[in-house]
Amino acid sequence: MASVVPAADPALTRPGISVPSFSLLGRDLTASIVVFLVAMPLCMGIAIASGAPAEKGLITGIIGGIIVGALAGSPLQVSGPAAGLAVIVYELVRDQGLAALGPILVVAGAVQVVAGVFRLGGWFKAISPAVVHGMLAGIGVLIVVGQFHVLFDHRPLPSGLQNLAAMPGRLFGLSPSNLQATEFAFAIGVVTIAAMIGWEKVRPASLRLLPGALVGVLAGTIVSLLFGLEVARVQVPDSIVAAITPPSGEGFARLLDLSVIGAAVAIAFIASAETLLSAAAVDKMHNGVRTDYNKELRAQGIGNLLCGFAGALPMTGVIVRSSANVQAGAATRLSAMLHGVWILGFVAALPFVLKLIPMAALGAILVVTGFRLVSVKHATHLFRDYGVLPVLIWAATLVTVVSTDLLTGVLVGIGLTMLELIPNLHRLRLRVYEGQEADTHAITLDGTATFVTLPKLSETLDRVPTDTPVRIDATRLNAVDHTSAEMLRDWFQRRRASGQSVQVTGARGRIATLNDDQH
Repeated sequence: MASVVPAADPALTRPGISVPSFSLLGRDLTASIVVFLVAMPLCMGIAIASGAPAEKGLITGIIGGIIVGALAGSPLQVSGPAAGLAVIVYELVRDQGLAALGPILVVAGAVQVVAGVFRLGGWFKAISPAVVHGMLAGIGVLIVVGQFHVLFDHRPLPSGLQNLAAMPGRLFGLSPSNLQATEFAFAIGVVTIAAMIGWEKVRPASLRLLPGALVGVLAGTIVSLLFGLEVARVQVPDSIVAAITPPSGEGFARLLDLSVIGAAVAIAFIASAETLLSAAAVDKMHNGVRTDYNKELRAQGIGNLLCGFAGALPMTGVIVRSSANVQAGAATRLSAMLHGVWILGFVAALPFVLKLIPMAALGAILVVTGFRLVSVKHATHLFRDYGVLPVLIWAATLVTVVSTDLLTGVLVGIGLTMLELIPNLHRLRLRVYEGQEADTHAITLDGTATFVTLPKLSETLDRVPTDTPVRIDATRLNAVDHTSAEMLRDWFQRRRASGQSVQVTGARGRIATLNDDQH
C-alpha cells in the first residue's frame, strides 16, 4: 500500500473551502507546482492520443484544476484529461468528428451530476476490482500500440489490432543508412523514454519531486533543437481563448443518434468508475477527510459539462497527478486549484514554448504511461488472495477491450463477475447490525457479502467514528466475493495505518486473513 502522510487540520480539509495557515499554504503552493509540472506534458499527450489538438487537453486541465478542484468531494484528488478515456475519445473523434465531442460531454456531464444527486456514487464502488483493472490494462495496451506509431511521426491506425499488427513493420522499416524524419522522431522518442525512466531511478532525494515525464520531454525537446532535427512538433494557438469552441446547433442535433447517446453514457460510466477508483486510492495515501463519492460525482459532472461547452476533452480524477499531489505534501484543495491556475498562466503567456516540443516526445510519455496501466502485479494479487475466477475476469476484460471496444470489455467483465453469485443465489441477502459495546463500535454481519450488497456495507463502514475501536462479528457471514473482500481489506488497512483499532471475530476464509493483515 502507498505510504500514508500526516493529515492537515480537519477544518482545512473539510469539503468547504477554508483559509489555510501560512505553513499549510506553503505546502499547497509547493505541491501545486509539482502537479503542474506533471500535468502539462500529460494534458497535451493525452489530447494528441485522443485525436484532438493539444490545447484541448490543456483546457480540460484548467477546468479540472480551478473549477472541479474547488467543488470536489475528494479534496486532494486532481482532475484532468485521463489516459483511461483516450481510446474511446479517439474512436469518437474518428467516427463522429471533433465537433460531436462537445455535445456528447454535455450529456455525459449531466448523467454524472444526476448520478451524484441521486447518490449513486456507492454503486461504482461495487464494480469488481478485476473489471476495473482489466479495463485499465486493456486501455494501457491500446495506448502503447497506438502511441508506438507516434514515435515514428505517424498517426495511429483505426483499431488496436491493426496497430499491433503494424508495429514490427514500423520498427524494421527504420534505415540507419538513410536518416529521415521517421528515424529522427524515433530517436527522440527513445531519448525521452530513457531520460524519463532513468531519472526516476537515479534522481537525488533533493529533486525527488521533479517528475520524470517533464525530464523526458525536456530531454527530447533539447536533443531535437540541438541537432536541428526536422520532426513534427506540437501545434497550439497563440491564444488559449481561441481554442474554446462551443458546440453548434448541428453538433447537438447529433444527439438524436442513439449511438451518440450510448457513447455519452459510456463516457459518463467509465469516467465515474475511473474517478472513484482514483479517489479510493488517494484515500489510502493520507489520513485526512475521506472522499464524499456523491459530491465527487457531481463535481466531475459539472467539470465535464463545462468541458463540453468549451469543446475540450472529458475529464476524470487521475491517480498519477493525485498521488504526486499527496506525496508533495498537499494539505487542502487549494493545491489542485492552483495547479489549474499555473496551467492557465503558462499557456496564456508562453505558448511558443509548447510549440518546441516534438510530437514523438509526447508519444513516448504516453507509451510509458500506457505500459504502467498494464498491472500484472494486480493480477497476481487477485490470484494469490481470491483464486482463479477474478484473474479470468481481469484477463477477459483486458482481451475484449483490446480486440473489440472499451464498453464491450467492461460489460463482459461485469457479466463474468455474476458467476460469483451462482453458489449463493439462495442466500444473497446481507444484514448489517450496528451497536455500541462499552467504548467499542460493534458491527455484526449476517448473510452473504457480494458486490450487490457492497454499497450498504461500505456506507456502514464509512460512518464508523474515526476515534473509536471497532469490532466486526463475522460469525454469521456465510460467504464473501472478491469485490467485497477487497473493499474490506482496503478499509482495514486504512484504519490500521492511521493507528485505529479494528478486530474481526468469528471470521472464516477470506475475511479471517484480515486480522493478520497489518500492511
